[in-house]
Amino acid sequence: MRRQRPTVDESGSRWRRFYAIVERIPEGSVATYGQIAELAGLKGHARQVGYALAALSEARADDVPWHRVINAKGEVSVRTRSSGHRIQRKLLEAEGIEFHRERVNLSQCRWDPEPGVIESGGH
Repeated sequence: MRRQRPTVDESGSRWRRFYAIVERIPEGSVATYGQIAELAGLKGHARQVGYALAALSEARADDVPWHRVINAKGEVSVRTRSSGHRIQRKLLEAEGIEFHRERVNLSQCRWDPEPGVIESGGH
């Protein structure tokens, strides 16, 4: 039996934690869904990060740099050839992120926050 996607009410505080972490990813850097989940203390919940980002309202999406979150392969996970895929890639390229064969080089542009940055709320 497939698990149902949680509602915002069920995951509100969890999703707010994800958003707070994503807000700290600096321009020109990316993080993976799994990395965000782990930083939130929810290792193994990468899919929940995806649900949270997909649920962003248009107004909130301007504050949360959702486009800086990609999959563990270094790929944009929004449906390929969709407008969301093109928008995400365009936003990343505008920040200087380069793609090679639809992937970014995570060893070059993966965000590596200093210890304590997430807990302190700093950048």
